[in-house]
Amino acid sequence: MRIAVTGSIATDHLMTFPGRFSDQLIAGQLDRVSLSFLVDDLQIRRGGCAANIAFGMGCLGLRPVLVGAVGADFADYRSWLERHGVDCDSVHTSELHHTARFLCTTDDDHNQIASFYTGAMAEARLIELGPIAERLGGLDLVLVGPNDPDAMLRHTEEARRRGIPFAADFSQQIARMSGDDIRPLLDGAAYLFSNDYEKGMIEQKTGLSAEEVLDRVEVRVTTLGPKGVAIERRGEPILRVPAVPELGKADPTGVGDGFRAGFLAGLAWGLSLERCGQLGNLTATHVLEHVGGQEYRLGQRVFLDRFAAAYGSEAADEISRHVRCQHP
Repeated sequence: MRIAVTGSIATDHLMTFPGRFSDQLIAGQLDRVSLSFLVDDLQIRRGGCAANIAFGMGCLGLRPVLVGAVGADFADYRSWLERHGVDCDSVHTSELHHTARFLCTTDDDHNQIASFYTGAMAEARLIELGPIAERLGGLDLVLVGPNDPDAMLRHTEEARRRGIPFAADFSQQIARMSGDDIRPLLDGAAYLFSNDYEKGMIEQKTGLSAEEVLDRVEVRVTTLGPKGVAIERRGEPILRVPAVPELGKADPTGVGDGFRAGFLAGLAWGLSLERCGQLGNLTATHVLEHVGGQEYRLGQRVFLDRFAAAYGSEAADEISRHVRCQHP
């Protein structure tokens, strides 16, 4: 499958607060919040949802097409992604703005408070899918990830008009979207990705019930943190795929992107939705065990061994015909 991954490309500034955000909130005064957190650590990492997803797919042996907007400061980042199997030829470079910045503070409970500076990402609305499809000889799936809102709408409408299946993934952009913004982005989606909190926000903002949302998409994929993932299709029982036990928790940033990378890899290989969910869960666990969305390494033998331990040797044998991790 030829998969285009659209969305944010950014530099992550990740900070750690040695306490709990909830302990700093005063009941009855939440309408006037003024907080400052003294953090213990600052890590600067490569990030952005689309770049994280494409990186993970590349590490599994695919060649995803990254689609987004960056600044002139992207050169080193581009080299990094290309070394990990990502096609960056459809990335737009702004002449005016720097690559986007993501600033996030995580507390001891792995709750997060984050801000996102758009920067060059605002120019993603200028990107057309047509020339990309022409360069590749067609597209089989477009992931419409969190991005400039106008870009998300343009990519969705163009994919729909050209008959290209698309996956809707609003992620952190849900916070600024209204129900009227969300509805046209999910109607007719082949896949709808969200975590369980975002699932509730989609339903609350659109006024649609869970059943009504499912009527508008083909497959709804909801990540549940340590409980794994729930995969829903109309008229069928919910498919629940348990998570993979982690070796440790370093940072949750990019975990959802890692899941999408593994899930999309399974789709590209023509695997069942259960195997896609399992691949997503294991890739996400690798992200959780490191600080940053692209700091993990996927080793072929270790990946398959962990997959077998979590889901059985038969399942591992099935994916072993496809997985081509970059490291031994």
